[in-house]
Amino acid sequence: MADQARTPDEPDAAASVPRIDDRRETVRVRRAPKFSVFLLVGAAVGIVVALILTYTFGGSLDESPNTGLVYSRGQVFGFLALICVTAGVALGGIVALILDRSSSRRTREIAVDHESVELDD
Repeated sequence: MADQARTPDEPDAAASVPRIDDRRETVRVRRAPKFSVFLLVGAAVGIVVALILTYTFGGSLDESPNTGLVYSRGQVFGFLALICVTAGVALGGIVALILDRSSSRRTREIAVDHESVELDD
C-alpha cells in the first residue's frame, strides 16, 4: 500500500510547468473602412438609381430604334440595374480606397505587452 498508482486525472506538478514569454512591442494602430460595406451600399444605391430611371422616363412603351422591339419596364429595369449596380459598386470601392488612404496617414504607434504561455508536456 506504500506504492499507490497515479491516476490520469492527477496533474504532474513537474511536467506542467508553464513557460512564459513576455515582451514589449510597438504596433501601429489605425482605423480602416470595411470594404464590403461600401461595396454593398454602392450596389444598393445603383439599384435605387436604376429603379428611379426606369419609372421617371416613359420610353419603355416605344419601339427601340436599334432592335425594333418593345421592351417592358422589367426588362428596362434589368438592363439599367446591370449598368447602375456595376457603377455603384465601382464608386463604393473608390470611396473606400480614398478613406483607407486618408486613414493610413493618421496611424498611431502604441506599446503593447505580448505574452505567450506554453505548457511543457
